[in-house]
Amino acid sequence: MGLEMSIELLTLVMFGSLLVLLMAGLPLAFVTGGLACVFLFVLGDARALNIVPSRIFPLMTNYQLSAIPLFIFMAAMLERAGIINDMFDVIYKVLGGLKGGLAAATILASTVLAAMVGVIGAAVVTMGIIALPAMLKRGYDTKIAMGSIMAGGTLGILIPPSILAIIYAVVAEQSVGELFIGAVIPGLMLSGFYILYVVIRSYINPELGPPIPVEERISNAEKLRLLSKMSAPIALIIIVLGVIFSGVATPVEAAGIGTFGAFIVAAIHNKLDWPTVREACLTTLKASAMVIWIMFGATIFVGLYVLEGGQQFVQETMQNAGLGPWGILIVMQILLVVLGMFLDWVGILLLCVPIFVPIIKALGAAAFGFDDPNDLVLWFGVLYLVNMQMSFLSPPFGYALFYLRGVAPPSIPMVDIFKAALPFLFLQIVGLAVCMLFPWVVTWLPNLVYG
Repeated sequence: MGLEMSIELLTLVMFGSLLVLLMAGLPLAFVTGGLACVFLFVLGDARALNIVPSRIFPLMTNYQLSAIPLFIFMAAMLERAGIINDMFDVIYKVLGGLKGGLAAATILASTVLAAMVGVIGAAVVTMGIIALPAMLKRGYDTKIAMGSIMAGGTLGILIPPSILAIIYAVVAEQSVGELFIGAVIPGLMLSGFYILYVVIRSYINPELGPPIPVEERISNAEKLRLLSKMSAPIALIIIVLGVIFSGVATPVEAAGIGTFGAFIVAAIHNKLDWPTVREACLTTLKASAMVIWIMFGATIFVGLYVLEGGQQFVQETMQNAGLGPWGILIVMQILLVVLGMFLDWVGILLLCVPIFVPIIKALGAAAFGFDDPNDLVLWFGVLYLVNMQMSFLSPPFGYALFYLRGVAPPSIPMVDIFKAALPFLFLQIVGLAVCMLFPWVVTWLPNLVYG
């Protein structure tokens, strides 16, 4: 038998070494997996290493997870086919005449984009390349321009088909479809908050977001013609989400339909050729492999921690602090926000959810005023998704900030990018608070659809 270690000390050593290695810039997947193997060997013996395959195998054989590469591929195909440029073009010309219209168009386009793309980086980078120069050229305030791109880009985490929601549902052993539907209203609500914010600010001070000059505006007939150009990709989104919500197909089957549809849409736009498909395949391979490896590493790490009694330890610590159910929930949300400043979303999900969800279940549905335990789990899941959006915008390590840095003009300092994110970060906190205080925002639609 290996070393005996108290759970307090083990918590400190495991999570301490995890933070140190991540700060050193090592990739999350191999840090979590590698550390877990080291601790397994130190705490146990060679036999203890059997946990590794037994934790990884259920993930490898999980049917739900096959939706991830399919959705990533669908997004990559649509992006390669130039759909996103077209879409921005359409929305931009339709809304350009409003004060702050281009920023609103960016957020609106990002919301539609989020419904096609479950991946964040793609939305921020694409919008940064297309929308940022367009807005700066028209004399928009850089902070409003950049903020609307970053905030809009993070909606992909919330609005279905979100890849994070698929992984969450697998880890928390919950229905993917229900989580998708629960996230719709909060996602649209946040999108609405962002649009209201940029439009109101631009109306108060038109210099922040001037409308495009009259000679660049287009007639209503022209607007209709442009909208018809977008009919194929929008039909695709409606079909994919429609079959999930109506219960005709599982999310995996819907992802398959979407992937097939993406080929058709690319063909309609005369972009279906071998280089397009190859590029899309490579993008998919890289993105899926990254996600799955992080899942492997983190699941072993948490598996070991739970096995050594970590879950009881966290539960008892929180209960002994005398917080009460709402106190515990708020502490969890704050922990997620803090972790979001340093870790990436798949990592946070796999480190926290297996420990948090059982604690929330143990507190019971009645503690939060629910009649049905299913509602409680669904509500917590959506709170988690809303919270993870913040991790993309929160300095110092928010991913969206760095994605934008990669495509923004070098003359814009990093500090400005941080500042641009802050008002939108505040709106996300408001959104999270609304979802916490009024749980029906989350549960109303799923109950309507699933009865």
